[in-house]
Amino acid sequence: MSENSERCLDKVIKGIKSILNPLGSYCEQWNRLFLLSTVIALSLDPVFFYIIVVNEDNKCLFLDTKLGITAIVLRSVIDCFYIICIACRLQTDLFAPLLHIRDNRGRNCWKIVRRYLLSWFFPIDILAVLPLPQVVILLIIPTMKRLRFLDAMGVLKSVVILQYIPRVLRIYPLFKRHKSSPGILSEAAWVNAAFNLLLYILAGHVVGAAWYFFAIEREATCWLKACGNQTGCVSESFYCDFNRGNHTFLNDVCPISSPNTELFDFGIYLYALQSRIVKVTDFWPKFFHCFRWGIQNLSSFGQNLQTSAYVWENCFAVFIIIFGLVLFLFLIGNVQIYLQSKTMKLEEMRLATREIKQWKPFKKLPRKLRRKVNEHQQYTWHHTRGVNVEKQLQNLPKELTKDIKRELCLTLLKKVKSFCSKGEKLLDALCFCVRPVLFIEHSHLIETGDRVNEMLFIVEGKLQVSSSSSNEIVHLKDGDFCGEELVEWVQDSNSQPLPVSSRSIQTLTKVEAFALQARDMKRNWDAIRNQAAARLSSAWRRSKRAREVSRTTIDIHVSMVHVK
Repeated sequence: MSENSERCLDKVIKGIKSILNPLGSYCEQWNRLFLLSTVIALSLDPVFFYIIVVNEDNKCLFLDTKLGITAIVLRSVIDCFYIICIACRLQTDLFAPLLHIRDNRGRNCWKIVRRYLLSWFFPIDILAVLPLPQVVILLIIPTMKRLRFLDAMGVLKSVVILQYIPRVLRIYPLFKRHKSSPGILSEAAWVNAAFNLLLYILAGHVVGAAWYFFAIEREATCWLKACGNQTGCVSESFYCDFNRGNHTFLNDVCPISSPNTELFDFGIYLYALQSRIVKVTDFWPKFFHCFRWGIQNLSSFGQNLQTSAYVWENCFAVFIIIFGLVLFLFLIGNVQIYLQSKTMKLEEMRLATREIKQWKPFKKLPRKLRRKVNEHQQYTWHHTRGVNVEKQLQNLPKELTKDIKRELCLTLLKKVKSFCSKGEKLLDALCFCVRPVLFIEHSHLIETGDRVNEMLFIVEGKLQVSSSSSNEIVHLKDGDFCGEELVEWVQDSNSQPLPVSSRSIQTLTKVEAFALQARDMKRNWDAIRNQAAARLSSAWRRSKRAREVSRTTIDIHVSMVHVK
C-alpha cells in the first residue's frame, strides 16, 4: 500500500471514530434527530397494513411483495438508528435528565447506564424495537398462508397495534424534555403548532391504514361465513396461491355493488370495498385515498360514519370520534397561541402608531416629516419585532449582559487604536456602555457645526460623510465608525465642551449600529486614567519607602563602624 493510500485510510478511520465518538459533535447532531426518528418510525408501522391486497376476480388475498420488502428495510434501518442513538445518549449527559441524575459527567457513565436499565425506559425501548412485524411477514405468514392465512392476518394486526403502544409511549418523555429545555421547541410558538399538525397528519395516516386493513378483514370474514354454509367451498385459506374451487357465489352472498344488510352489513368499510381501493397494488394512490378518508373523519369527528352492529367496528368508530376531538382541541389551542404571539406585538405597534397620529401637534407636521416617523417605526418593528433590546438586556444578570455586549462590540471598538492602547479594562467598560440604534435611509445624523455627542459603530448599512472645507465625500460601510473627534476630546483632562463637527453625516441606506455616548467615554477614560495614576503614585511611594529604609540601614552600618 502506498503512502498516500495509507494517509487516506487514516483519515477515513479518524472520520469514522469522530462520528462514532459519543462525546463528539456528530453525536450531538444525531440526538437532535432522535425525536424526529421516533416520529418517522411511527409513520412506518401502518404501512404494513397496506401489504395485503384483494383479488376481487378470484375472491382471494395476496401479499404486495415489493411494498413488504420496502417496509421491512425501512423499519429495520430506523430501529437500528434508534438503538445507536440510545447508546450514544447513554454515554453522554443527554439521557441523565430523563433519569433524574445530577452531576452525571463522563465519570458517572455507568451510573446512567445502570439507572437506565432499571427504569421503565428500558422495557419500553426493547418492546418498541423488537422486529415483530418483520418476523410475522418473513416467517409466520409463509408457514400459515397455506391453510390459515386469515389467522396470519390476525397475527399481523395484533403485532402492529400492540407494538404501536410502546412506540408511542417512548416519544412522550422525549418531546416533554425537549419542550422544557432551552431550544427551538420551547421558544418558538409555531413549532408547537406545527408539531401538533404533524400529529394530526400522522393520526390520519394511522386511521386510514387501519380502515384499509379492517375492510379487507371484514370482507374475508364474510367469505369465511359464506363458505361455512356452502358445500364444496374450501374455507381454510383464501390465499391466492392456494385458492381452490369456484368462489363466484360469493358475489351474491357478499354483495358490494348492491349491498344487502340482511345478508351482510359491511358498515363503514363498504366505501373501501366499493371504491376498489383494496385491490390497488400501486402504493401512493392507495395511501392518499386512505389518508384522505382518515383526515376527513378525524376532522369531522366521525359524524358521517354509518356503522353496523359489529362490536369492533363500533369501537373503531368511537376511537375516531374521541381521538379526532382530542387532536383537534390540541391543534386549535396551539394554533391560537401561535397567532396570538404573532399578532400581539403587531397590535402594540399599531396602537403606538395610532397614539402618535392622534397627537394634535403631530398632525401639524409636514407630510414628509410624518412619513419619516412612520417609516422609522416600521423599520424598527421589522428589525426588533417590538422587542426592546435594551430593556431585555437590563433584565439579565450584569455579568451576562457584559459578555453579550463584549461579544457583539469588542471587535468594533478595537478598531479605535486609542482604546486598544489603554488595555482590556477600558474596552470591557466601553462595551458595557454601547446601545443599539436604528436609522432609516436619508436621515441626517449630524450637520456641520453641530456638537458631536456620540460615536457610531456601523453593523449594517452605509453612511455618507461630507466635509464642507474640502468638499470631500467618504462612504462608510459595515465595520466602520464615525465621531472620532470624541477620542481627542476624552484624552484632554481639562473639562471642555463637546467638539464641533466639521462634517455632515447622513444615511444612504437603512443603518443598524452601536452608539457610544460621549459622557460614557469620558467617565470610563477618566476612571482608567485615575487608576493608572493611583498605581503609579502607589509604586512611587513604595519605591520612596524602600529608598528611605535602605538609607537608614546604611546610616546604622556607618555609625557602627565609627563606634568600633
